[in-house]
Amino acid sequence: MVNNDLLRFIREARRRGFNDEKIREALLSNGWPVSELAPAFDALKSEYHSKHSVSIWLDDEVLKKLEKRARKNLMTLPEQIEDILRRSVVNTKKTIAQEKLDDMLVGLFSRKGRK
Repeated sequence: MVNNDLLRFIREARRRGFNDEKIREALLSNGWPVSELAPAFDALKSEYHSKHSVSIWLDDEVLKKLEKRARKNLMTLPEQIEDILRRSVVNTKKTIAQEKLDDMLVGLFSRKGRK
């Protein structure tokens, strides 16, 4: 049986943007046995990958701008990206002419056509 405290910890760490490798390292360094970690991650595998995982490639320049914006907004990098994407989706009903972007990064992640 999987430890419920361990499951809660993994869920919370993922919610805060930590990847599984970092979570495993933290748990191992705090004395959790490997034999308990594998079943816990397996139990949460479908929950995490099917609902919350998106992989994107960012060049160094965009990544630096995102990190700077995240620090300014007191967010983690994943929280900042999520915020940008959420605002981009909210703005999809506006035309390009009507849109006034206060954040260049919203435009980078937007699905709107570029001219």
